[in-house]
Amino acid sequence: MKGTRRPPQLLDPVISRRKRALSEEERALWDSVAKQTRPIRKKRVAKPSVAVEPVHVALPSPAVRKPEPSPRPVKMAAPVVRPAPPLAPLGRRERLQLSRGKKEIDARLDLHGMTQTRAHGALRAFLHRCHHDGCSFVLIITGKGRTVGPESERGILRRQVPEWLGLPEFRALVVGYEEASIGHGGGGALYVRIRRAR
Repeated sequence: MKGTRRPPQLLDPVISRRKRALSEEERALWDSVAKQTRPIRKKRVAKPSVAVEPVHVALPSPAVRKPEPSPRPVKMAAPVVRPAPPLAPLGRRERLQLSRGKKEIDARLDLHGMTQTRAHGALRAFLHRCHHDGCSFVLIITGKGRTVGPESERGILRRQVPEWLGLPEFRALVVGYEEASIGHGGGGALYVRIRRAR
């Protein structure tokens, strides 16, 4: 039976892929079914809410961070402050002329009975006014202080006024000073030469 052959197998008939036309009954049936149907609503799919997560920026550690260059300070031009000139004593000739009345004393200030604070303010105002008015020589009366009795002491203003005149605020207004002659108060008064206004 070696020579017997198998009969060839029949393959499935090939189904045509072409669409066939509907018959009248099929079309009527389809139309009635189509009229009764409703479209299905699509369910909206909720979008997942986007959660904003904080962004963590990794900063370099202080050991790694380079120091920021500090801004250069702006150098302001310092106002030119002229030092107050030193005091100079009055000349002998000027002192004699003042004591004999040959040179006129332009203004007088009496500090008798004032406290140190009040006397300092009065002296400053007086010297500014005299400087502004162009005075040359002024007389400042300080008083001699107590010289009689167990409580004798040298006057406070008699000691303080020469010290005040040596301060920079007064040196800009005053050229110099000398103790007045006996006719103008002696040790209890001072001749003061006023610096000319520029």
